Amino acid sequence: MKPILYIIVPCYNEQEVLPVTAPLFLEKLELLRDLGKISDESRVLFVNDGSRDATWDIICALAASDPHYLGIAQSRNRGHQNAVLAGLMEAKDRCDVTISIDCDGQDDIDAMDQMVDAYLDGCEVVYGVRADRRSDSFFKRFTAQSFYKFLAAMGAEVVYNHADYRLISSRVLKEFANFREVNLFLRGLVPLVGFKSTTVSYTRAERLAGKSHYPLRRMIALAVDGITSLSVKPLQLITGFGLTVALVSFLGVLWALITALCGKSVPGWASMTCIVCFVGGVQLISLGIIGEYVGKIYLETKQRPRYIISERTWESEKPGRNS
Repeated sequence: MKPILYIIVPCYNEQEVLPVTAPLFLEKLELLRDLGKISDESRVLFVNDGSRDATWDIICALAASDPHYLGIAQSRNRGHQNAVLAGLMEAKDRCDVTISIDCDGQDDIDAMDQMVDAYLDGCEVVYGVRADRRSDSFFKRFTAQSFYKFLAAMGAEVVYNHADYRLISSRVLKEFANFREVNLFLRGLVPLVGFKSTTVSYTRAERLAGKSHYPLRRMIALAVDGITSLSVKPLQLITGFGLTVALVSFLGVLWALITALCGKSVPGWASMTCIVCFVGGVQLISLGIIGEYVGKIYLETKQRPRYIISERTWESEKPGRNS
């Protein structure tokens, strides 16, 4: 029996690029169907992440024009990771396999052929990995590569140069649904589920239309979420650094006492100021990192819904749903 594939496409203010990429997703779906790799019950599922432009209207028009297009709308903007999760959870009971991909057309759609082939060969998770970063600016290339290396150094299990272009089977999604984190970092959480996996390399292109909605501020926030959600190594580093500072301080106290007993002590404002500033800076940085973890714990204990679906294109009454 041919597997049912759902292509999950998160959308936020994508009225310019959506009319360009939506036909490409459908064309790929039809090609895979014609090759006998997937069922005709396969669909393209758009997730409107609280867009403030005409994105939802375009999705509704697409759904009305072809039954292979489906759409769900979140009640408000909840971020890219939550939008992807909403689509995955909505699709897990309707299909055999999902592929999540951004709406901007930068990820190579043709890589889906290799992903589906890997799934048919027994892989439950297939990660889309960028072969190179030639399309990025020097700054973005440097920060992105540093980001992945830093995550690895912090003990987070991530696939290098992989974002959120991936195939996940419904079997994996049913297990992934048991992960209840509010602070989502999917590219680090999915490997924790396990199951047989592989990677597919592709070349990332320029955005087909519109502009990016992922500025440096959001990338930094995503990096912080990734580190604090997957690793406690920063806390361990604080402990090690604190012990080192304490040892140096203890040696400094001994040196000061010996100097005073020998009658060679001279009051030094500069040295005292440097020590106070150094120790004070270490304490503030340490408190900031600890506070970040405490804040994450605070959000997790609230157990607020990670997404709320307010509308579905295939429902007339359109009831909401929490998760």
